[in-house]
Amino acid sequence: MTAMRFHSEPLQDSWLDAYGHLNEAYYLVPFTNTTWIMQDHFKIGVDYFEKTGCALYTVETHLRYVSEVRQPATIDVETMILGSDPKKIWFAHVMLVEEKICATAEFMLLHYSTRENRTIPMPQQTQIMLDDAEIDPRPNWVGRRISLCRQ
Repeated sequence: MTAMRFHSEPLQDSWLDAYGHLNEAYYLVPFTNTTWIMQDHFKIGVDYFEKTGCALYTVETHLRYVSEVRQPATIDVETMILGSDPKKIWFAHVMLVEEKICATAEFMLLHYSTRENRTIPMPQQTQIMLDDAEIDPRPNWVGRRISLCRQ
């Protein structure tokens, strides 16, 4: 499978820092907005939560800043499913401005029942959709860690 383009939005002036480019904290805003759309695509969004009490909780994020983002800009976000199991989704978003990669973010989410206060398996239909959407090969920046040591 290839990357899916779920979301685009304009860069907001309120997201800019003193240097005139996208503040580091606001890189996650378009990524988060895309994650909500991704959840709907895989049938585990807000409607699903309202019916089942199950939600996706983020347990880890790895954000890379690749290139600055300045006004005016439209931010496009592509999504890649990197892997999943019945209780977890590992995915990445790529932020593009005029088709240039500006940032990447890698996420691990848990499928959590708020009614049972524990992780539980996702619906079978969702698991199949996630398996079908998984990309291969994965980008070379996936799974990196932060370190001062050269790898």
